Amino acid sequence: MIEVSEQTQARIIVEAARRVISGGVVAALVTLICGLRNVGAKVLIEESGHHVGSTGDTELDEKLVAHAASFLASSAEATTYSVEEFAGGLAVWRGARVMFERVESEPHVVICGAGHVGAALARLAYIIGYRVTLIDDRADFVSRARFPEPGIELVAAKRWADAVRDAVGGGRGVSVAVVTRGHKEDEECLRAVVAARPAYVGMIGSRRRTNIVLDRVRETGADEALLREVRAPVGLDIAAVAPEEVALAILAEIVAERRGGTGVPLSAWRRKS
Repeated sequence: MIEVSEQTQARIIVEAARRVISGGVVAALVTLICGLRNVGAKVLIEESGHHVGSTGDTELDEKLVAHAASFLASSAEATTYSVEEFAGGLAVWRGARVMFERVESEPHVVICGAGHVGAALARLAYIIGYRVTLIDDRADFVSRARFPEPGIELVAAKRWADAVRDAVGGGRGVSVAVVTRGHKEDEECLRAVVAARPAYVGMIGSRRRTNIVLDRVRETGADEALLREVRAPVGLDIAAVAPEEVALAILAEIVAERRGGTGVPLSAWRRKS
């Protein structure tokens, strides 16, 4: 193994983390947080298995890389482990611990439609820390006068499909809510969204309206398996009526999907006891 300075290794880790975040990739940052040696050493492990950095022990690095896949498959943001779980009981690692942390781009919500529900959803998602892109083909609906929040990206679309594709990008970690004003706009957005394959797609409307749109998109040759993944009608059932309540129901489903939640009341266990 080629020895590198701590400063060089830190720079390598930071540059790799930037590539992960900008490229829509997920990685695990492993840090040796206590032990007899090399405390603070880091390994950044991408989901592909590619990794940079080192704990100073090649065999331990390999075992950490092997474990990273199961960590990244979980919904955990961070977890600590005893190094002895990976190092086969070597005395030098007795009592040492490592921390796995998830590294990924910030969660991104793309909202098609800046009417009452879309506007409420954009503001609510912004408040809880999501990156937000709000798209509408009516420029006055996506003006800074209406949305002064700096974290809400506003897009006045000349063509829905182009704007949606640009906003969704590679699709990783992106949730899309289609809440436009009509069937035609819904259909244009949904065709582009399904092709982009984001992590989550939801469409507002009654069962009848959403089925009409889905059938029209299906007729264009869209992948049936992808269409079955569309949450339509969008959101969790909280008997929402006001636009802000509908936005809350939508965002609750987006968060549940991202975090692996069930949407079941946390108090449900009491009813079973």
